[in-house]
Amino acid sequence: MTRLAEALAGDGHARLLIVTCDELGVTHAHNSGVYAAIREGSATAAGLVVPGPWAREAAARYRGEDVGVHLTLNAEYDLLRWGPITHCPSLLDGDGGFPRTLDDLWEHGDVDEVRRECRAQIERAVYWGFDVSHLSAHLGALEMRPEFFDVALDLAGDFQLPLRLMPASQERSVGFPFRELAARAGVLSPDHVVRVPRNRSARAAVEGLLGDLPAGVTEVVLRPADDAPELRSVAPDWPARAEDRDVALHSDSLRAITRRAGATLIGYRSLRELQRRGARL
Repeated sequence: MTRLAEALAGDGHARLLIVTCDELGVTHAHNSGVYAAIREGSATAAGLVVPGPWAREAAARYRGEDVGVHLTLNAEYDLLRWGPITHCPSLLDGDGGFPRTLDDLWEHGDVDEVRRECRAQIERAVYWGFDVSHLSAHLGALEMRPEFFDVALDLAGDFQLPLRLMPASQERSVGFPFRELAARAGVLSPDHVVRVPRNRSARAAVEGLLGDLPAGVTEVVLRPADDAPELRSVAPDWPARAEDRDVALHSDSLRAITRRAGATLIGYRSLRELQRRGARL
């Protein structure tokens, strides 16, 4: 039983599922895959990489879908680079873009510059016309360092947006009570977050999850993209991204197993409106 499910569905034992497609704006293949998954498939939300090379094109194709800002401070690809949209020297590596690794970011990133850059990413998404539904962090960059987490939590409060958080079971390994801090600040997050491992079939992982879906709000994070030469040229894990697209777009199992589990598909806007009503869970 969870209080979030009780507040959203009137039943603390309800099973609610958000299917989010991250990395909108990274390539044209990502944009096509994400929008197809939301418009024609089972996905219910997306995360926009505002500094991504194809983010402006994603904005041009936006039709009011449930899209949040995937706050981005890393550019992990060797052959595709992007960087800050503000003047933030500490967030650049020697190759002219964001750091490739989390360790590099955490070692050199200035907290004030992180705050300025993340705020600018949200404001630009709003300027482009997105009805921003939530916040998340690319590669978990803001979730696992307390000084960076403070930035994400402050922005979630300022813009009254839900914030994706890791499961509470990871608080001990991370070293601080991020879910307790979010609850105190009135910032909502799904009860459970599941990312499909890159070394496992997305179809098998999703079917296994939905076969034993816990009570509360569960978010499944996919990274769908079209299987195109562009994607193959930059993403070493392109087969997994193409499979994520197929699962979200073509797989009957996602909706069928959701129904069989007695679950309901929702988006992040449900959490956003609850948070903006001042719900304290």
